[in-house]
Amino acid sequence: MKTKLKFLIKQSLKKKTDTKWFKIANILILVLLIGVVNVDRIISFFGGDFENTTKVYVMDEANSYELLKANFDALTSSLEDLGNYELEKSDKSLEELKSEIEDKDDIILNIKKSDTNYIEANITSFDPLGTITEQLLQMSLNNVKSAYVLETSGLSEEEIAALTSNVVLSKNVTNPDLDENAEGNDLVSSGLIIVLIVPFFLLITMLTQMIGAEINDEKSTRGMEIIISNVSPKTHFLSKIISSTLFVILQALILIADVVIALVIRKLLSVAASGGVSTEVAGFLSETLETIKNTGVLSLLAKGAPFIILLFLFSFLAYAIVAGVLASMTTNIEDYQQLQTPLMIILMVGYYIAIMASAFEGALFVKIVSYIPMLSFLISPVIYLLGQISLLELILSTIICGGVTYLLFHFGLRIYKVGILNYSSQDLWKKIFKSMKEK
Repeated sequence: MKTKLKFLIKQSLKKKTDTKWFKIANILILVLLIGVVNVDRIISFFGGDFENTTKVYVMDEANSYELLKANFDALTSSLEDLGNYELEKSDKSLEELKSEIEDKDDIILNIKKSDTNYIEANITSFDPLGTITEQLLQMSLNNVKSAYVLETSGLSEEEIAALTSNVVLSKNVTNPDLDENAEGNDLVSSGLIIVLIVPFFLLITMLTQMIGAEINDEKSTRGMEIIISNVSPKTHFLSKIISSTLFVILQALILIADVVIALVIRKLLSVAASGGVSTEVAGFLSETLETIKNTGVLSLLAKGAPFIILLFLFSFLAYAIVAGVLASMTTNIEDYQQLQTPLMIILMVGYYIAIMASAFEGALFVKIVSYIPMLSFLISPVIYLLGQISLLELILSTIICGGVTYLLFHFGLRIYKVGILNYSSQDLWKKIFKSMKEK
């Protein structure tokens, strides 16, 4: 049995990997990931420039340039990732400046005194202003106007400084059970959704589609009869489950390798570009890692990693078993697509609950669902790393999933034996329920 099982697994894996679509698809995925990670470099290569500076020429007729520059620089320094700006006072005429900004993103800001509104301003640009740029200029001018109002109020410099200074806001959280780094949970939960939920959701979908297509292909070509005459249904069933699970694991490892290659290329391009964006990216990654470290996620991951991996593995096997059983009951891929709809609904339910888990922190419903096999692999790791369940609860969820996976195989094999050589849907459900009662 072992020899035949190994042969079937090897042949099934070879059939999946030794194809043009597998190689082309992974090459395209690698190219796509490199493109996404280096999108700013690509845009720059074709004429875009993320570090292009927008000049704001200020025609100051209200003696407000220094105050405007102080306010504008303070605002743009906090929004440096959204654009680079430079204010420059100009004594040139409006017509001269118009000729200078032609075909450019530069701006002319003309500030004048107003008898009714203290100051008024006019903006001239070659192309329409972006929303961010307009808001920055609007807020800066509003601050200048407020300063003018205070200066004409008769208040002392100390009083004006006190009125215009920012309010000191301190935060005091009284919940004794709240983690001091709870504010980092939003970042952690969004990262977990990207790293854990989305990839494995896609891999499970690929797994179920693959098994259904392969089994129905063998049935439609009558090759199933030849195979089953040489190996037992159990061996054939195991080969489908194991080979498909190994394939999606292989695909996951390839995706991880693709991401690493894309990041390495990003780093090499950043070094070649002598800093700039690379410094910002490095700073962002460093800050992100520090935030994750402070939330305690890394220590939780170190303790729970073996059980999370086992949970994923059991879930892969469970979905593979159910998909194989459903495929054995159908005679073509169209029927299988309809029959697997409940399976996809279950998967979608787990996906959406996992996404909303951080919003319903401590909810009993989420904890209960985290124990349900075929849903737990999407929910339990996320709420565990968010600190909503303990390591023991994660272990319990893994044990339950493993036990249910065994039961699915035990009873699913009985159905598989009946359905695999059945080419008619007549009285099929009766045969299935009858087969589950037999040993």
